[in-house]
Amino acid sequence: MKIFVRVKTNTKKDYVERKDKNHFVVWVKAEPKEGKANKAVLHNLSKFFSIPKSYISFRSGLSSREKVFDILIDEDEV
Repeated sequence: MKIFVRVKTNTKKDYVERKDKNHFVVWVKAEPKEGKANKAVLHNLSKFFSIPKSYISFRSGLSSREKVFDILIDEDEV
């Protein structure tokens, strides 16, 4: 399953909001330096979907606010 994520950094709390089936907004406390925000996004997505982090991989957008991830679950499970 491919998902599209908009990341908001330096926020007061970590939070994941689903906009529609494949679009999400993820708020993270971490700042966008040295990959800290990317790690926080992975952590929050794994908690949101209740799956291990190893099931989630970056497709594009490592240094962008707009990211695309591949998630190794069936779309029916979401």
